[in-house]
Amino acid sequence: QVQLVESGGGVVQAGGSLRLSCAASVSTFSIEAIGWYRQAPGMQRVWVATIDSYGRPNYAGSVKGRFTTSRDNAKRTVYLQMNRLNAEDTAVYYCSLDRLGLWGQGTQVTVSS
Repeated sequence: QVQLVESGGGVVQAGGSLRLSCAASVSTFSIEAIGWYRQAPGMQRVWVATIDSYGRPNYAGSVKGRFTTSRDNAKRTVYLQMNRLNAEDTAVYYCSLDRLGLWGQGTQVTVSS
């Protein structure tokens, strides 16, 4: 069964850091682009970042310079390193394999001020 599983969320103080992981059980992982999205309470899900199959990242303006996404194809895992977190980053974070329309279950990130 193809699935994505996020982990690494939690509660962190403003200015702190967290690293999220997205593990994929798909044989084509190394050629897939993986996206990160987040959904704050009462808000729509929005795009955060994408890493393509070559490891090239793109970021939303709100996180550029603070978040970094990377991938380890041998582990079939994508990471989202989040630094200098602030209250506006509080959300459920999801990873997505866009080509297959596959989503993980999400992981909660809460930034306390």
